[in-house]
Amino acid sequence: MGWIRLRGDMFLARYAILLDGGFVTRKLKERLGRVATADDIVALCDEIKASDHLKNYELMRIYYYDAPPSGETIAKPVSGEEFHLSGTDRYRHAQSLYDQLELRDGFAIRMGETRLSPFQWKMKPRSAKQLIKEPRAVADRDFDLDIGQKGVDIRIGLDMARLALRDTVRAVAVVTGDSDFVPAFKFVRREGLKVMLCTLGHKSARRELKAHADFVLS
Repeated sequence: MGWIRLRGDMFLARYAILLDGGFVTRKLKERLGRVATADDIVALCDEIKASDHLKNYELMRIYYYDAPPSGETIAKPVSGEEFHLSGTDRYRHAQSLYDQLELRDGFAIRMGETRLSPFQWKMKPRSAKQLIKEPRAVADRDFDLDIGQKGVDIRIGLDMARLALRDTVRAVAVVTGDSDFVPAFKFVRREGLKVMLCTLGHKSARRELKAHADFVLS
């Protein structure tokens, strides 16, 4: 199940790459100094595939997980003007990224949901400090949208469990810095999978996340 025949009686175990999309694009932007493209994500996966830890494995598939940005139209917090989220650069870039990635060889896109909080807007910490120091009229620019992602982490965890229980692969390379995946790491390791953690140099990755991976590629 988790193996493929190469030549004669020679076999290689299969593995999958699972990308926490929000984490990946944020860290690549820090590394590159610009918004990440589909080519950048493919290049990252090529780096992972070249790891010595995976030289005896064959790639089965790359899974990319994210929550698409909201395309709603809402009112700005102070002026009340209409704000079309579907017209933002973030929205356009995200849709373009998904469209390109799903056509790349070996990629599968898994989408969660994006939800605005009931209050929609929250004041920027910097603006709050400035207003305390020097009171002035509050403006739209003093606020950020309060947006939450739903269903991304659970999809990653469920796919890891499914791959393990169906013996589809013998190893997973997970690109994340989120310690919420510790239970999933522990589960699939108990089922016999090797877990490779890629943190992209994330300094805040907790020790317990690394402790429950077999290998860490920073």
